[in-house]
Amino acid sequence: MKTVIAADHGGYELKKQIIEHFSSLNLLDLGTYSPDSTDYPDYAKKVVKAILTGEADFGILICGTGIGISIAANRFSGIRAALLYSDEVARLAKQHNNANVLVFGGRTMKADDVIRRIEIFLAEKYEGGRHQKRLDKIEQTE
Repeated sequence: MKTVIAADHGGYELKKQIIEHFSSLNLLDLGTYSPDSTDYPDYAKKVVKAILTGEADFGILICGTGIGISIAANRFSGIRAALLYSDEVARLAKQHNNANVLVFGGRTMKADDVIRRIEIFLAEKYEGGRHQKRLDKIEQTE
């Protein structure tokens, strides 16, 4: 499974920790590459493009809180970015929403919690069924 990851300056340190921990995932790092100030919409767009073109199966995005970058990513049809603020949300983001972008807050979440939530998400399966009907409705609202 090909995975892309990106962050603005608020998520730079957490991104480094995720890449180090998940070295076996072959994460493609799309930036930022320093703690210098950047704009989160630019990194959301990079990850989204990689997913929508088939270069990646899913992505991970990080900004200071995770809110801004998730809003930016969810502006694109076909993207289901989920801010994983709890273990249960990590489970349900996969089971019910088939999220294709995981979002975290570099200033609001601990690395251990984030790593655990990524592992939870990866271990789950999308349930489909009644959930697919709802995802289809989201796509029809464009």
